[in-house]
Amino acid sequence: MQVHVADHPLIQHKLTYLRDKRTDSPTFRRLAEELVTLLAYEATREVRTEPFPIETPVAATTGIKLANPKPVIVPILRAGLGMLEGMVRLLPSAEVGFLGMVRDEETLEVSAYANRLPESLHGRQVFVIDPMLATGHTLIMAFEFLRDLGADDITAVCLLGAPEGIATVEEAVADIGIPVRLVLGSIDEKLNDKGYIVPGLGDAGDRLYGVV
Repeated sequence: MQVHVADHPLIQHKLTYLRDKRTDSPTFRRLAEELVTLLAYEATREVRTEPFPIETPVAATTGIKLANPKPVIVPILRAGLGMLEGMVRLLPSAEVGFLGMVRDEETLEVSAYANRLPESLHGRQVFVIDPMLATGHTLIMAFEFLRDLGADDITAVCLLGAPEGIATVEEAVADIGIPVRLVLGSIDEKLNDKGYIVPGLGDAGDRLYGVV
C-alpha cells in the first residue's frame, strides 16, 4: 500500500485553521474544499489517460485525456460530502457514488446503511473521500465493498490520519488483493481512548454541518 503525505505549506496552513476550535462551520467547509483540491492534485497523479489527437492554431499534435471508463468519486457519508466539491473541481467528468457508513461510539464497529453506486465498478478507478482516517475500520469496509463491485484500483483521500489506523488499513489491504493508495494532509500523533485523532480537529461531520 502506498501512503503519501502531501507536505505542502498551503496544506499545513489550511489544516491549522481547520483544527482551530474557533473556526465556524462556513469557514470550515470552505477550507475543507480548498484543502481537498490540493490533495486531489496529488491523488490523481496516476489517473488513467489515453492519447487524444487535436489541432492547435499552429499544428496537429497529440495530447491526453481521461481514459474510459471514467473514474468514480465515492464520498463516505456524511462527512465525506464536505470534500466532494473540492474533488469534482479537479475531476469534473468523474461519476459520483455515495456510501453511507456509521461507527458505533461504544464498540467502534462500522456498518453500512446506504449505497448509491453503479452495479459494476469493473475497470474503474475509485477515489474514496473521507476526512478522518482514525481506527481505519470505515475505510477497510469501504475498500472491501468497492472491490466486491469490481473496482481494481482505489485511492483514499483523507485530511488527517492516525498511525494506528494507517497500520490497520495496511494490514487489511494485503488481503483485499487490489492496489490501494492513501493520500493524507497529515499523519497525527495518535488515537485517544474514544477513537478520536489527537490533536486532530474533532468530529469532522459536526464541524462541517453542525450537531444534528
